[in-house]
Amino acid sequence: MKRLLVIAALLTAAAPPATVFAQDYGRPSAGAGRQASLSRVLAMIGQRTPGRHLNTTTGEAGGRAAYFVQWQLPDGRVVVFVVDAESGQIIGRQGG
Repeated sequence: MKRLLVIAALLTAAAPPATVFAQDYGRPSAGAGRQASLSRVLAMIGQRTPGRHLNTTTGEAGGRAAYFVQWQLPDGRVVVFVVDAESGQIIGRQGG
């Protein structure tokens, strides 16, 4: 039994990180216009910055709805792009 628990723990630790997608993207939010689709935002980042998408969460930046996109650069560094969820424009960058 202990052996199975150890194996399960090792498999879980070795699994790639789960990707969290922003919820309700592409739909109107209360008091705001339509949000940019997450797929459009990721494509735009991918065209400008080599690397790969790791994770996305939503929140607020400067009082506006925002996507926080974790992006891994080819050298392994991780950058968080802050993207205005309504316009789809990058409004900040952290790390990297």
